[in-house]
Amino acid sequence: MKMSKNSGTVKFVAGLLVGVGLGVLFAPKSGSETREDLKNLFEDMLDKAKNIKPQEVKENFEKKIEEIKRELKELDKEKVLAIAKEKGRRLKDKCEELASYAKEKSMPVLENTAKELKEKTADVVRDVLAKLES
Repeated sequence: MKMSKNSGTVKFVAGLLVGVGLGVLFAPKSGSETREDLKNLFEDMLDKAKNIKPQEVKENFEKKIEEIKRELKELDKEKVLAIAKEKGRRLKDKCEELASYAKEKSMPVLENTAKELKEKTADVVRDVLAKLES
């Protein structure tokens, strides 16, 4: 990945500059030696900055933005899918409660209808989840 390589290089160079700068400032050198070291350090940084290709940076930036946008869309799908699965579980539980209640009250007609409702609900939930997952 070019972006991570460039990003790593930039971070490395920045860290190096900070470290060298602090070292130069705290080193027991004369003012003219310190200024010369800083001048050399800035020249080195300028040389490295000249090697940065703006088009490459732009392309990598755009690529990363598109990746982030795609991840956000997938995150939305994951949220919807998770919510749908939870609702499906709740519907299944409610249908099972209804079937159990009908059986408990010894109402064969309602028991059969409740079982049929449970199966149809399960089918609908499976279809919705399959559509969301694809």
